[in-house]
Amino acid sequence: MDLTVGDIGNLVRKVAFPSSVGFLFNTLFNVVDNIFTGYIGSEALAGLAISFPVFFILIALGSGVGTGVTAIISNYIGEGRIEKAREVARDALSLGIIVSLVITGIGVTADEYLMRAMGGEGLTLVYGLRYTNVIFLGTVFFVLNMVMNGILSAQGDTVSYRNFLIVGFLLNIVLDPLSILVLGMTTEGVALATVVVQFIGNLYLLRRVRRSKIIAGKGFGLTIPHIGNYMEILSQGIPASFNMMTIAMGVFIINYYVVRVGGSKAVAAFGVAMRIEQLALLPAIGLNIAALSITGQNYGAGRLDRVEETYRKTMKYGLIIMTTAMFVILPLSRYLFYIFTRDMEVIHYGISYFRVETLVFNSYVLLNISVSVLQGLKRPKFPIVIGIYRQFAMPVILFPALIAMVGSIYGIWWGIFAVNWSAAIVAVAYVRGVYLKLCREERRSR
Repeated sequence: MDLTVGDIGNLVRKVAFPSSVGFLFNTLFNVVDNIFTGYIGSEALAGLAISFPVFFILIALGSGVGTGVTAIISNYIGEGRIEKAREVARDALSLGIIVSLVITGIGVTADEYLMRAMGGEGLTLVYGLRYTNVIFLGTVFFVLNMVMNGILSAQGDTVSYRNFLIVGFLLNIVLDPLSILVLGMTTEGVALATVVVQFIGNLYLLRRVRRSKIIAGKGFGLTIPHIGNYMEILSQGIPASFNMMTIAMGVFIINYYVVRVGGSKAVAAFGVAMRIEQLALLPAIGLNIAALSITGQNYGAGRLDRVEETYRKTMKYGLIIMTTAMFVILPLSRYLFYIFTRDMEVIHYGISYFRVETLVFNSYVLLNISVSVLQGLKRPKFPIVIGIYRQFAMPVILFPALIAMVGSIYGIWWGIFAVNWSAAIVAVAYVRGVYLKLCREERRSR
């Protein structure tokens, strides 16, 4: 799809809607995991919760490479360099395999240490390790899916990944109960079902990539990878990965304080709350991908006016959607928790979280779209700074002070509010400054 022509609003909807639908089913996939894990017990739910930051490292590294691929290829498409875009796509696949091997080695070595550092012990730790040990062995399937999605997204194709996520959700509905209720497995069964689905996704997405505009009729061929392409992808992908890893760091830190204030029940509540929150954030995820893809192609084509319009329109749509979500999630939070657990202490902690967290929803729109536009402009380094501020520096300073001041878990919840809104304001101001600088450079070059 040529994203350098046509109405920006229509393009945003064409790219964002399939992506949002796909990630809806991806989140429902995780919801199914939580529901069937709940049959095992609250310790298993807590194990899944403390495994999330560890598992997210895999997602962050793979997604970062995928984001780098999207940014580089979309820029080359915008410049009209289709042969170069094809070459980068080919090299991205081999790079994905290399990255996955590194992730597997690190993951199986460090997962127990990280979960113990978050306070994981006893059955909670056992269930968490059973999950991550299987997940990390299937890393290559996750990473290749993200790389292939990056290749397709750069061309404006978010439909293929959506289709995979829908089918994956349906398969998971069958595989989770089969592994837990029939075969008697615990969290390792949940992980195995996920790995099987990712492998099936590899087969489908590879077929779609081979038929995509920049590959069709040419194929990949057997050639030696270009180290320069590896470096170019990594120059965009490593900052994107690190930015996402700061999210895992942030969840790690939140879990650290939550377990000390409220214990395993509070951690279980936070884990379930994140799954519910993902549903509310889905439309914004679609807008993030639209902002990255459309910005990348138009920046490559030298259309800064369309870059600015993309930023404004994705931001507008996101704020409308997330404001609506605020008024839906809060009154329904108790009933949403009933889907996962009947433990009233867990539900109580979850409701307290959403009383504050719904006020944070719009800050995520400002942050995530700003980061996506910067990635499309091939300026991925600032998001690292804002990520460290938001996920590490400020929480470590603010959370202990607010916990002491408030005297309850609300100190953590209000800390999340303060950190994210301050980061969002800084991110928007920075994007505006980058855009004005690019405009000045363009005028001088004429």
